[in-house]
Amino acid sequence: MAHVNIEIKAKSDNQTMIREILTSKNADFKGIDHQIDTYFNVNFGRLKLREGNIENHLIHYQREDKEWPKQSDVVLFKSDPKSSLKEILTKALGILVVVDKKREIYFIDNVKFHIDGVEDLGTFIEIEAIDKDGSIGKEKLLEQCQSFLDLFKIPQEDLISVSYSDLLLRKIIPWIEN
Repeated sequence: MAHVNIEIKAKSDNQTMIREILTSKNADFKGIDHQIDTYFNVNFGRLKLREGNIENHLIHYQREDKEWPKQSDVVLFKSDPKSSLKEILTKALGILVVVDKKREIYFIDNVKFHIDGVEDLGTFIEIEAIDKDGSIGKEKLLEQCQSFLDLFKIPQEDLISVSYSDLLLRKIIPWIEN
């Protein structure tokens, strides 16, 4: 299933305030998911296998590395955690890096929120405005992201331009440029 996201990722130490705002907006809390994202070596975009209690997907995405709201072109494949998919991908492509995180998942309409604690990196907030069928449009998605960015009082200097995988790789190999 292919769709378009406009997303924001930011370093955040304001999880309590963000939770309170989401609760006041009657956000649909989906739960806390311990997710292991295994990134594989690929020539184009990013490919990861997400293994969790709530979400299990093989995800390929392409995204600009920029701090402001950015577009991601995403293809999801619902995976079975008991399948041999991870073994096949590991043997065929090799593992680039593994991201271990605890993620709180909320929704308000088509906007998904992640309050993340990422092992070896810290705490973050992600806002994803999702257009599954092309009916919403990029401008509306950008407006939605900007609205929540303002509501959560996220300063520009806290915005993150790259994925957690890139941040981890920079810690492991400090001279790497992603």
